Amino acid sequence: MPLGRCRGLYVITDAGLSGRGGLAPMVAEAIAGGARLVQYRDKGDDAARRREEAGVLVTLCRAGGVPLIVNDDIGLAAEVGADGVHLGREDPAVDSARRRLGREALIGVSCYDRFERAIAARAAGADYVAFGSFFPSVTKPGAVRADVGLLRQARRELGLPVVAIGGITSENGAALIAAGADMLAVVHAVFAARDVRVAAAAFARLFPDEEPP
Repeated sequence: MPLGRCRGLYVITDAGLSGRGGLAPMVAEAIAGGARLVQYRDKGDDAARRREEAGVLVTLCRAGGVPLIVNDDIGLAAEVGADGVHLGREDPAVDSARRRLGREALIGVSCYDRFERAIAARAAGADYVAFGSFFPSVTKPGAVRADVGLLRQARRELGLPVVAIGGITSENGAALIAAGADMLAVVHAVFAARDVRVAAAAFARLFPDEEPP
């Protein structure tokens, strides 16, 4: 995904939700509904299962023309040939990921409620930054809350694609896009929905300038 195309729905998997229909079929439905970026996020300690799941998703996402990002684990991203990695506060630095994954890898950084962290991420070579949580989050109920003003500041000053995350729904997401979010990162509002494709499509419609998948 060229950086200029970092816009739209960014879905993040959750191991606790994948048992309903299987991880790969749910991700396929999200892509069919309009997801533009997929992140494989699994904090479990079963390395073999994680490797298998991530590999399946790489193939699935590639067929759908959507990048697959691995949360936290640079080694896993390299092993399965993922398109990039997303790094948090406790993860290795951006330059470590770049050395391992190469110049073309898509590297994102969580900045929480700290604009100075976004400035540092940009200087280190990150491709996008994420702020949040903007609303109460089911996935991370204890997450710090970010002010929407961060999105406005990022639009003015940062010069990188910006992801908004945390409790986002198709009802409250439009305000974040208007403030400056290029992508909306979503877990439950898509993967806990009765119909994943319909839920994804509701988010995709918030980006009217995007071409349909």
